[in-house]
Amino acid sequence: MTMATRGDLSLRVHEAKAQLDAHVQEMVEWHFNPQTGCPFWLEFATKLDWDPRLEIRRFEDLRKFPPFQDEWLRGGPMRRWLPKAFVDKPLYVFETGGTTGLPKSRLAIEDFRTDYEMFSDTLPDEFFPRGANWLMLGPSGPRRLRLAVEHLCQYRGGICFSVDLDPRWVIKLIKLGESDTLERYKAHVIEQAITVLGAQHDIRCMFTTPKLLEALAEELENRSTSIRGTGITGIFAGGTEFTPQYTRFAIEELLGEGVYLTPTYGNTLMGLACSKPVTSEDHYKITYFGPQPRAVIEVVSFDEMDRVVAYGETGRVRLTTLTRETFIPGFLESSGVRPFRKLAAQTTVGVY
Repeated sequence: MTMATRGDLSLRVHEAKAQLDAHVQEMVEWHFNPQTGCPFWLEFATKLDWDPRLEIRRFEDLRKFPPFQDEWLRGGPMRRWLPKAFVDKPLYVFETGGTTGLPKSRLAIEDFRTDYEMFSDTLPDEFFPRGANWLMLGPSGPRRLRLAVEHLCQYRGGICFSVDLDPRWVIKLIKLGESDTLERYKAHVIEQAITVLGAQHDIRCMFTTPKLLEALAEELENRSTSIRGTGITGIFAGGTEFTPQYTRFAIEELLGEGVYLTPTYGNTLMGLACSKPVTSEDHYKITYFGPQPRAVIEVVSFDEMDRVVAYGETGRVRLTTLTRETFIPGFLESSGVRPFRKLAAQTTVGVY
């Protein structure tokens, strides 16, 4: 790295930090102002011996809040999270998969549209053509992922076709040891996808999950064709299975030439963190970029949640969401692409 490059990078980091600090102040003012804030945070502020609107001036100041509790997002009433400024807006509820108990829930109005429009800007038109139709192959249901993928497709000028998978049913089958039933259900989902792909809908792009991608590729091979053979050129995929090893397998064995794969890290609370292009030259390493300043991802120590680990070290993901619809300071998420070690024994990934 040259001195000029270092200087340019340093300037960009400084500008991004200044933008983030200003955004933090704006969001804290919004969520703790009695005119615009939501009941949960307004009530929460009455229990503090300090005023967030006065004392939160930069991103690091958010650590003054006590640890954000996972249970706060489980169950209702949902309107406790609704900012007063949005009381007349149509509302959506997005839920997590519910793999570790009662699902976490988030209210949404426009956030999912904004998140996916920003993500759209990262997709290469060569492989995700404007105006092309999409297939959404994966969990929708309470997670409402279909809404977001469908908006992405419509935003890019296409029509979205959907094949749903019920992750909660998959989890039950795994816990019951019903592997035969699970395989039949997976085959049922893949059969639907192949039917849609073969129906002359000119589908060029697809959202799916790693295990469904693998199952689709294998079944198409059994039928003497391939994912590229169906017309698909761009795949946006997300899931806990993405590792450099799996990504290499997907790109080299499942997809081959002419199909672009972009892994993503996303969840109900954050939206999407896109990856830079994955290449063999970089050993299929996946580098995610959070949608800052709307959401910030930090990797912190397993044992000290306020200590960010050094570059290259493994830690637990801490997520901060900063939009006018949702304020979540310091939610402890997963470790890299693997479930956090203390939850791993309770978490079932299944076929998605």
